[in-house]
Amino acid sequence: MLPIVLTMGDPAGIAGEITLMAWRARREKNLPAFFVLDDPARLQRLAQDVGLDVPVRAVQSAAEAAAAFPRALPVLPLTLPTPVQLGQPNPANAPAVIAAIDRAVALVRRGEAAAVVTNPIHKHSLYAAGFKAPGHTEYLAQLAGPGVRPVMMLACPTLRVVPVTVHVSLRQAVDSLSTDEIVANAEITARALVQDFGIAEPRLAVAGLNPHAGEDGSIGDEEQTIIAPAIARLRKQGINVIGPLPPDGMFHDEARVRYDAAICMYHDQALIPLKALGFWDGINVTLGLPFVRTSPDHGVAFDLAGRGLARPESLIAAIAAAADFAARRNSPASTRRSVA
Repeated sequence: MLPIVLTMGDPAGIAGEITLMAWRARREKNLPAFFVLDDPARLQRLAQDVGLDVPVRAVQSAAEAAAAFPRALPVLPLTLPTPVQLGQPNPANAPAVIAAIDRAVALVRRGEAAAVVTNPIHKHSLYAAGFKAPGHTEYLAQLAGPGVRPVMMLACPTLRVVPVTVHVSLRQAVDSLSTDEIVANAEITARALVQDFGIAEPRLAVAGLNPHAGEDGSIGDEEQTIIAPAIARLRKQGINVIGPLPPDGMFHDEARVRYDAAICMYHDQALIPLKALGFWDGINVTLGLPFVRTSPDHGVAFDLAGRGLARPESLIAAIAAAADFAARRNSPASTRRSVA
């Protein structure tokens, strides 16, 4: 299998540390070969500073990275415009952060790497440098080309969730919610559950918006006017859907066995249960792209950078999942019912 390519992420955060830790855990976690787009000298200094016994090797290609991986962390070099101060984001280094994303996608699309795993970025630093996309997901969709609709999924071993509205205020989320948006997100989710997760007959649960799913319109009518019509359209397509379900009762153990992914109406409705159940090993998956992309489900953690306190579980899970998804895309006949 081709190696996985990791992006730099914000160099002032914990991305470098967790990448080093992931390589150190490669045998214990049975990780596939991976390499990172970064500054090799920076990563070597970082390993020494935080006490990680990780050899770093500069490589010139993905093929060379795969050969080097058993003995050292392979790094495809990128130059940082200015020295990094851990915990101190610097927009001057934003071009290198963006270049790492661009190059990682190009490597996968050329068939030199199997999948992209993105380390956490600091969006405010990128905005200060002229970055126009709202975030990783939207930027990756731009790189994928016209007609691509990205969908954000968060997944852990016991739950998968997809928020229909994402990084907007709660008021905006309610105002922008529509039947078409719910249907589009659910359609992409159902296809991804087959293609990437290997679930032959995916089951979706759709959350209500209001307390108790509106109680037949007595606590809001969005369930009747927006959500139920979406469910009806999905069922007509042959998608197995239940709902709208009361959000406060659909995430306990017995409820979760009834579905493979939950379609949620807004960001925190999805992410609160996901992070309660899988805070350390949850991952972010971008559905709807023509290539595989995963990432940790956490941010840059500037307050932890360089202190040896970062935890790599989410990145490790993202690498393993990316390899799993890429392998399934190459073997579409291989399906099985599973969790994340």
